[in-house]
Parts: sequence; structure tokens; C-alpha cells
Amino acid sequence: MPSSIPTKILIVDDDPGHLAALKTITRSWGHAVQTADDGAAAVETVTSSAVDLVLMDVRMARMGGIEALEKIKAYNPSIPIIIMTAYSSVESAVEALKAGAYDYLIKPLDFDVLKLTIERAREHAGLKAENMLLKSKLGADFNLANIIGRSSAMKALIDMVAMIAPSEATVLITGESGTGKELVARSLHFNSPRKDKPLVVVNCAAIAETLLESELFGHEKGAFTGADKRHEGRFMQANHGTVFLDEVSETSSTMQAKLLRVLQEKEIQRVGGEEVLPVDARVVAATNRDLEAEVAGGRFREDLFYRLNVMRLTVPPLRDRLEDIPLLAQHFLEQFASRNRKTVKGFTPLAMDMLLKHDWPGNVRELENTVERAVILLTGDHITEKQLPLTIVQKYSESHGQRTPAPLPSNGSRSLEDIEKEAIVATLGATGQNKSEAARRLGISRKTLHNKMKSYGLT
Repeated sequence: MPSSIPTKILIVDDDPGHLAALKTITRSWGHAVQTADDGAAAVETVTSSAVDLVLMDVRMARMGGIEALEKIKAYNPSIPIIIMTAYSSVESAVEALKAGAYDYLIKPLDFDVLKLTIERAREHAGLKAENMLLKSKLGADFNLANIIGRSSAMKALIDMVAMIAPSEATVLITGESGTGKELVARSLHFNSPRKDKPLVVVNCAAIAETLLESELFGHEKGAFTGADKRHEGRFMQANHGTVFLDEVSETSSTMQAKLLRVLQEKEIQRVGGEEVLPVDARVVAATNRDLEAEVAGGRFREDLFYRLNVMRLTVPPLRDRLEDIPLLAQHFLEQFASRNRKTVKGFTPLAMDMLLKHDWPGNVRELENTVERAVILLTGDHITEKQLPLTIVQKYSESHGQRTPAPLPSNGSRSLEDIEKEAIVATLGATGQNKSEAARRLGISRKTLHNKMKSYGLT
């Protein structure tokens, strides 16, 4: 993919001569190159510095390429990995492809083929990011690809949306707050025969009980103080389209009875009016509560529950679909980078690992807010742990038996060099002078750390 920023390639091979030759040729193509002499060192490098692509041999002494591939993919699935293998070990290459390798090359390498494969791997990674950005710009032109996810739970949800959307069935969407229930509702509408008619969204919990009936069904002029003209309610606005009742469990028993009548009779009455008006609106409702428990506790009408629960869709929490986090994070990164007019290449492996290991109590909405914050704070080209919320960093450090370095005092009179020097000193102290671990926590390579320590007189 053409870019003014060099691709950071990690070459892994336990043959010193072959490693040196590959390093020389790839550097001559304008790439930034790091090397490792076995799979374990490769995994350590990927987890301590930003890597765009890995070129790795299959057979190595301490840790082979397949095992290293699996560990790298488990750590950060977004890194493309090209496997090198001898002709006699093609079965290992097939195994590598199954484990998630982008491609494999047969030794001795054809350098023209190698160059082309690297370019295609980077282009493939770039196109995935651009595709996500394109989807985010589609607006109302929804399709099922707007529901981002490759986990089995999300694939099952997408299949169900595809089956249900063309029907006229009432749908109940359940799931925790922040999981994306409204996105599912929008996909249902825009993939239905009603897609050219209005989709009207009503947050039942956000409208006062005294106003909800008027909002839903409308009112006549003079129906109450301030009603100076007739008002068409949300159901009539959604006529021949879809009305989405979010947080439907927050409605009162009186309102539940009136919603039941709409579902049964397909008609409404404006507040203060006597005329019965037919209405044709498909109803999609959502809740973050256990409606069966609400029914059992007498807080929700059983007959309304069965009217809403014709088809049920459950959106899984983010902690149950961790493999979707890199896709979602990249989607939000592209979205907010464009919105804030910034060029961002991606996440460092450590930052992505922190995202993968977080439990996300606020689900997708929390991840979205986290990425937006990181993009706004970013001054480089990769999001590191420094831009992530302290709560995420602290939980990650605690789970890995590490101490989070104390935050540096803010003082506008200090230079960036002074702040950076203090950060290095603090991190070295927190790691017991372990330079590799300090570099990993700082999101830089060990070589970069060494150079900075030398420039600041810390050696």
C-alpha cells in the first residue's frame, strides 16, 4: 500500500545468513526492519513494539513458526504474517494458513514474489481498515455488514437478522446497555420492505411518563395546557415504516396496556381525541432487563411480553465476543481519526492487548468512547497505552502482576524532554531496571529506549 510511512517488518529466522540477506533486501525496498532469531523472540518483539507485518520461518530451534504465529494472532489478530517454509514442509504451510497466516512462500525465496506478497499483505490490511471506514459513512444506507463482528455469537445474530428483517414480525431485542441494540434495530428496518419509509426511534426511559402517551400517540389541540395545536405522535410518524421502542421495560402499567392495544388492534387515539386512527407500523422493542423476571415480579404485563416476544434477538456483551474487539477498535479509530482530521496507523500491540484483556462493563459504547478519547489525545501515529484510560491500564497491570508507574506531575513550564526523561526513570524504577519490560510498558523498542537513555545521560 503506497505510503510515506515505512512499513515496520519483523523478520524471524534462525539462519543468520538468510536473516541478514532478508534484512538487507527488505530495507532496500524502503521498509523499517527488525529481526528475531526464533519464535519466542518474535512474540516478545511483537508485544513490546509496533509491528506492521511479520515474515517468519516455520522451523526454528526454541519456538517454531506455527506456535509463534498462534501466540501473535492471539495477542493481536490484525498483524499479517507471511510464513517461509522449505519445499519438503508444505504441509506446515497449510497448517499455518489454517492458524491465520496471510500467505506462505517456499524457500529459496524468489525476491520478486516476496516483494509482491509484502505489498499485497499491507494492501489487504489497509483495505480492511478502509472498508470499515466506508461502512461507517453509509449513514442510513444500512446493510448487515454494519453489524461488525466475526465471533460465532455475532455471526449467529447476523444470520437471524437476515432471516427476520424481511418479515412483518414484531421483534424484541435484549442485551446489556451499550451492546448495540439500536444498531440491530436499524439493520432490521433497512433490510426490510419498509426501508423506504420512516424509522422512528423512541427512548421510553428518556421521556417523562406524563408526556410519553402524547409523544407516542399524539394529541389534539387543547388536550392539556400548552397543547396549542394538533400533534402527530411517533406511531403515526412511523406509519408504513418501523417504530423502535428502546427501553420498553421502563414504561408504566398504564402505558403498557395502551401499547398492547396498538399491537393487537393496529390503531391509536390521540390524547384528547375520540377518533380511532388505523396505523401500520412494525414494532421493534428493546430492553436491557430480564423481561421474564419483570413479568414474574408483576412489573411488566405478561400479555404485552408475548406480543413483543414474537421474535427474540439477543445481542451478546463485548466480554463474550473478544475476537471482535480489534475489528471494532479499528472501525472506531478510522471514524474518529477522520472526524478529528488526524492520520493514525493503528494500535501498538500492548495497547491492543490491554483492550483485549479489559472486561468492558460498558460494552461497545465504552470501547467507542475509549477509542475516541485516545484519538483526541494522540500526538504520534500509533495509539499506545498512554492514551488509554487509567482504569484500563491499572487493571491490566494488576492482572499481570505489575505496578503502574505513578503519574508524573503536570507542570506547563517543563519541556517535553524533561517529561520523557522522568517517564523513563519512573518506568525503569517500576520494572527494577528491566530495560525490555520498561520499553514494553513505554510502547517503544528496546533499541529506542537505549538511545533515549544515552541521550539523557541515564546509561
